Amino acid sequence: MNIHNPPNPALLIAIPLLTALLIPVVGLWTKKLCFPMALAALGAAAFIASLLARQVFTFGTVNYYMGGWEPPWGIAFRIDYLSVMMELLITIVAVVVLVYTKKSIEQEIAGKEVHFYAIYVLLVMGLLGIVSTGDLFNLYVFLEIASITGYALIALGSDRATFSAYRYVVVGTIGACFYLLGVGYLYSVTGSLNMEDLMKLLPPLYESKVVLVAFAFFILGTGVKMALFPLHFWLPDAYSDAPSAVSALIAPTMTKTAAYVMIRVIYTVFEPRFAIETLPVTEVLSWLGAAAMMAGSIMAIAQTDLKRMLAFSSVAQVGYIVLGVGLANRMGFIGGVLHIVNHAFMKCCLFLAAGAIIYKTGIRSIKEFRGLYVKMPVTTAAFLVAAFSMIGIPPTCGFFSKVYLIMGAVDANNYAFVGLILVSSVLNLIYFINVVKYMFFPGERESTRSIAQLKRDEAPLSMAVPTAVMAVAIVLLGLFNGDLISNIIQHAVPAGFGR
Repeated sequence: MNIHNPPNPALLIAIPLLTALLIPVVGLWTKKLCFPMALAALGAAAFIASLLARQVFTFGTVNYYMGGWEPPWGIAFRIDYLSVMMELLITIVAVVVLVYTKKSIEQEIAGKEVHFYAIYVLLVMGLLGIVSTGDLFNLYVFLEIASITGYALIALGSDRATFSAYRYVVVGTIGACFYLLGVGYLYSVTGSLNMEDLMKLLPPLYESKVVLVAFAFFILGTGVKMALFPLHFWLPDAYSDAPSAVSALIAPTMTKTAAYVMIRVIYTVFEPRFAIETLPVTEVLSWLGAAAMMAGSIMAIAQTDLKRMLAFSSVAQVGYIVLGVGLANRMGFIGGVLHIVNHAFMKCCLFLAAGAIIYKTGIRSIKEFRGLYVKMPVTTAAFLVAAFSMIGIPPTCGFFSKVYLIMGAVDANNYAFVGLILVSSVLNLIYFINVVKYMFFPGERESTRSIAQLKRDEAPLSMAVPTAVMAVAIVLLGLFNGDLISNIIQHAVPAGFGR
């Protein structure tokens, strides 16, 4: 269905973009309006995303052509079930984290609030553009907007953040170049960059060496952007050195958006048979995903810094997503896409909790968390819920995506993946139980009485409430995972995977 009035897809991008440009101007006059402006813009984006979801649920895929110019000449927005799921995910996370930032950035990056809010909104705009556009080159433009703003936000962090951001710039630019080369090669043989147009033009060209090379560049580029093992080396420093609020935003959204791009290219721009038969990368991706699950979890166990542990955990969780995508069957795909949603909420909650702990105590070392559950009961309870979900304990959401991944592995007759998923879950248990042990149980040197004498000193409401909201969302996603799958994810399953 073509929607020309109202232009909701265009507004989804235009409102955050204009707000990001206005915030520095208003900031010259008063800093107090910057936060409300950012909140209003992202709240409006979330509302528009909900309207688009209603349109997609009612009419199917929504196409909007800027200026009425139809592809391949015009700029097109293409919103389907997968797109609208990502739009809702990005806007919900962005709004919740934005509320959290009010106190957090006053402590960590005091005096830079105006720049922070402008860049924050621009980053979210870039992410929304990635999941909304129907054009491969425009996707590259939005990808770079999101990346550059991400680099800037990370650089605002600790003393080491500048170096971490610089390394992210170098690696991210390499990934972007791979993607752009893929776009150029496809354009050279098709004369089009519109995704829907390419879906029709590419099948007769599948044996072309140019198309094969283009596809390989797409996989490499998105693999770098999503920190797929062994291309993950930029992620741990970037996530752990960034300001807490920035970690809580980019960890749930950046790699998940890159995963969306990989799915979009493999199973929409190209037909599934291309990645399964012509250039069989799905099996390679599955094994890389399995390797990421193991390597990320093992490296997380070795960490003593909470944020760094959570960063390496993200490497493992990206592995689950890629494993599901690479299984190339219905159950595996559902598990991979469901884990995109689940991990976004889980990791957001964990980084929000970590940021709250750092805000109140200044402590990052896991071994110094003795008695923390007494001082910060809401924060530690939220952390515990998210940790249970990461391990895969029902009824939290992480359990259900792992179940679908296991069913996908069984359907693929690859029981090695079943074993690796279970082993990885045990490794998840090991590194999270280490944190929980220090948070909730007194050690040999601390008596129960001394722990009980600690005074409650919870994070401010603006930080504790968003953290608790994410913890509740993790449970609700678990309880209502069937509705999410039946109403959205199953409609995104590629043709040929079964229904």
